[in-house]
Amino acid sequence: MTAVLRLFEDVLSSDAAANLPALPRMLFVAHGSVGIGGRTLHDGEAMGGEGTVVLKAGSGGAALWRWEMTAQDGAGALTGAGVSSREKLAARLDTLPKGNLLLRGDSVAFPPGGCAYLHRHQGPGIRCLLEGGIRIDTHGRSTSYGPGGAWYESGPDPVFAQAADWPTRFIRTMILPASYLGKSSAEYLREEDKAKPKVQQYKIFVDLPLSASSS
Repeated sequence: MTAVLRLFEDVLSSDAAANLPALPRMLFVAHGSVGIGGRTLHDGEAMGGEGTVVLKAGSGGAALWRWEMTAQDGAGALTGAGVSSREKLAARLDTLPKGNLLLRGDSVAFPPGGCAYLHRHQGPGIRCLLEGGIRIDTHGRSTSYGPGGAWYESGPDPVFAQAADWPTRFIRTMILPASYLGKSSAEYLREEDKAKPKVQQYKIFVDLPLSASSS
């Protein structure tokens, strides 16, 4: 069965709790705070893992973006008192790399008007815009996204990204070959672009080698 990468938005009211099954995932706190196994994550913080997770929102509640890799379709929304959950995007990972795999969760920030020259990545992933605006050109089409907008990139397909005229940042989770642990997955496709300064800034939250059962 082809693996699926899914992005959920989970909103937990004050002190609400929820349980997550064992799956490869990244959790990003878009707003508020949440306790996870004795650790508290606040706005803009993230964590990843493959085990079961118990979430408990802080006194101000929490809004989470949750990426999960699974072999099952149609499951994954959280339930419970004070919990609201919706799927933002799901994608079949038809271009999943062979061999040992790595789940990477990171952020990509652009200055006003910045761009990512024509490039591709070493594996598929889902992005979600946190702030600003961005236009994604791929497959001969241009699509613009605002905050909260999510999109899928296959990895091998060439992509050009143009940020808006104000600071822009998106959060993403990709599935990469394990050999890219701590390394950039971007490959620039035009020779003239390779030596140009790259204005985007990266912050890796999670670089998680996946177990054999996941990959």
